[in-house]
Amino acid sequence: MTGLIDMLVQGLLLGGFFALSGLGLSLSFGIMRIVNIAHGDFLVVAAYLGVVITGLFGINPIVAIALIMPLMFVLGWGLQKTILNRAVDGGELSPLLITFGLSIVLHNALQEIFSADFRSLDAGPVEVASLAIGDIRIGWFALSILIVAVLVYALVSWLMRKTTFGRIVRATVDDPEVSGLMGVDTKKVYCLGMGISMAIIGISGALYGIKSSFSPLTGGDQLLFAFEAVIIGGMGSIWGTLLGGLTLGIAQVIGFSIHSGWGAFAGHLVFFLFLFLKPSGLLSKGDSHV
Repeated sequence: MTGLIDMLVQGLLLGGFFALSGLGLSLSFGIMRIVNIAHGDFLVVAAYLGVVITGLFGINPIVAIALIMPLMFVLGWGLQKTILNRAVDGGELSPLLITFGLSIVLHNALQEIFSADFRSLDAGPVEVASLAIGDIRIGWFALSILIVAVLVYALVSWLMRKTTFGRIVRATVDDPEVSGLMGVDTKKVYCLGMGISMAIIGISGALYGIKSSFSPLTGGDQLLFAFEAVIIGGMGSIWGTLLGGLTLGIAQVIGFSIHSGWGAFAGHLVFFLFLFLKPSGLLSKGDSHV
């Protein structure tokens, strides 16, 4: 029984990161109808920003998140304003192809600037510190990621449901043409949405750089895990993505417990089961939408 509880706890802790990573992808689709193929690469960009900032200022990478977030917000705003806004009206295929091209550019640019060597961010003793509850050990850093994920989800949910900006976003998502006729600057809404999405990617990218080693080519795996979290939870559903990330984390931990090489495979298997048995995900957009 203790082993089962331990697997569940460790799965939730791992799933907290998948959920946080998936939220940025969920928002870009929910607000702009953009499936951001470069999502994982931007997450790696945020990790490399952590490398640069910690190197320049000599600060802890956790503190550096305060600088990474606004930088990623500006990057998202500029990307949406200069490139993606031109493609939004062309349907979902155009921005998908553009972000695919961006992914290739980022691969090569990061490799040219930072080389193909693996890097990591050193946050100090917090990375290995843990809390013992009986026979179960809970890593403080993993627990912190889960707490941050829940707080970010709660903040985004409040922003989208309780504020004027959120009402404008929901109106734009439901019918951009009518919203435009009512005086809403839909392009600006898209820019703000992508900025928020990229700021969240900035948080998850910095935390990813602390918890794992990374290179210019590791973004593909992060895109896949984030995409699986979004699909399992339900496309366009904020809280669904949280549940999807937690489900994916539990599946991977169960896979690891069976065989050391089966962790990611178990997550992929759960993803495919949802595609076949419940393609709408745990929460459809109508249950909990942006």
